Amino acid sequence: PLNHFLPGTPILSFGTAGCNLTCKFCQNWDISKARSFDKLQEQASPEMIAEAAVRTGCKSVAFTYNDPVIFLEYAVDTAKACHARGVRTVAVTAGYIQGTAREEFFAHMDAANVDLKAFTEEFYHGLSTAHLAPILDTLVYLARHTKVWVELTTLVIPGHNDRPEEIDAMTRWVVDNLGPDVPMHFSAFHPDYRMADVPRTSLETLIRCREIALRNGVRFAYTGNVHHPDGDRTLCPSCGATLIERDWYVLKSYALSDDGHCLSCGALCAGVFDGPAGNWGAQRRPLRFR
Repeated sequence: PLNHFLPGTPILSFGTAGCNLTCKFCQNWDISKARSFDKLQEQASPEMIAEAAVRTGCKSVAFTYNDPVIFLEYAVDTAKACHARGVRTVAVTAGYIQGTAREEFFAHMDAANVDLKAFTEEFYHGLSTAHLAPILDTLVYLARHTKVWVELTTLVIPGHNDRPEEIDAMTRWVVDNLGPDVPMHFSAFHPDYRMADVPRTSLETLIRCREIALRNGVRFAYTGNVHHPDGDRTLCPSCGATLIERDWYVLKSYALSDDGHCLSCGALCAGVFDGPAGNWGAQRRPLRFR
């Protein structure tokens, strides 16, 4: 999710197959674990994707479903084609990339939702065959060396990354290293792939994570994959007024100016706002390329 990036506007989402991590809890495992391309529908050139976005009225294109760092060249070429047509780009990624490849990839992205899967090396190594430090390094790089709008998502898994002490340490690190304006999304896990024996995340657990984040100075903390209106609401950090009220993907109310200022007090809300809110809501329209 991106709650502070062109709210309510349509976005064209696409992905390929495979992943550079091996998360046992993967929620898109049928795509990310594929070792062949039988899961894909059609081939599409970067220009075809960009033109489809324009044709369907999409304000941005998202590289998602599987991590776009594994198809970096294709993603960069597509991003260039999108930008040439005035379409913005979004990366949904675990952030497990370094060096010049990272610089090249994010140089062509306008926004990123980065999975901060946990805040322990034990979790990353044991459940994702990855490491925590490179993820944190990518987040610091994005915050300090790019203009990419960043939001974070943590899939909260019962018994694995839901301890209050871990959420406390994570959210303190975010505020200290990335700043208080980076939105954090705490999303519910559902049993899947190799962790089908783990129960779903309770709403109470997500609420607790959100409260810890807010208490530690995160200005925008949300709950996800559950129906929780309070956890979907964006409040003005200055006056407390409701800026955006959501019901799942539908915007119920919107109290921001075209450039993102609170209509009650005039304070600027962190994010990327360009004109009035969209009304795309929960619509889903598959696209086919021939």
